[in-house]
Amino acid sequence: MKRTGVDLLVGLFVLLGFGALVFLALRAGNMSSAVGLGPTYETTARFDNIGGLKPRAAVRSAGVVVGRVAAIRFDDQAYQAEVVLALDQRYKFPKDSSAKILTSGLLGEQYIGLDPGGDTEMLASGDRITMTQSAVVLESLIGQFLYGKAAEGASK
Repeated sequence: MKRTGVDLLVGLFVLLGFGALVFLALRAGNMSSAVGLGPTYETTARFDNIGGLKPRAAVRSAGVVVGRVAAIRFDDQAYQAEVVLALDQRYKFPKDSSAKILTSGLLGEQYIGLDPGGDTEMLASGDRITMTQSAVVLESLIGQFLYGKAAEGASK
């Protein structure tokens, strides 16, 4: 009888450990539900290059998560990536706000940074953010640096 109680406690401990691992995996993969986000409104933004931006990536303003990337599509007419942003309705942004793709740290995850503008009208569902800045691709920067050094060496 005593053995059954110990087996039950060990089983409960293993279940709690498994649950903690699943929770951490979901948080690390950014797959958990958007904590703190209530009802949202959707806006779009077009970028020439989104780098490694993924759906469900954070949308931040002043370091605060104000939304998530809802979807990423390719516009075959303009040859740009169209990113759908689901912004929390608690946060209103002026229509002339700008969006740029940023990276957490040197090689961290990418997210969208929103910089509010000065317009008196606010973004509404279905609006488009027109002022955008594409992702900085590390490989492109290294290539430009090396090409510049090679051109500099050839001119000497």
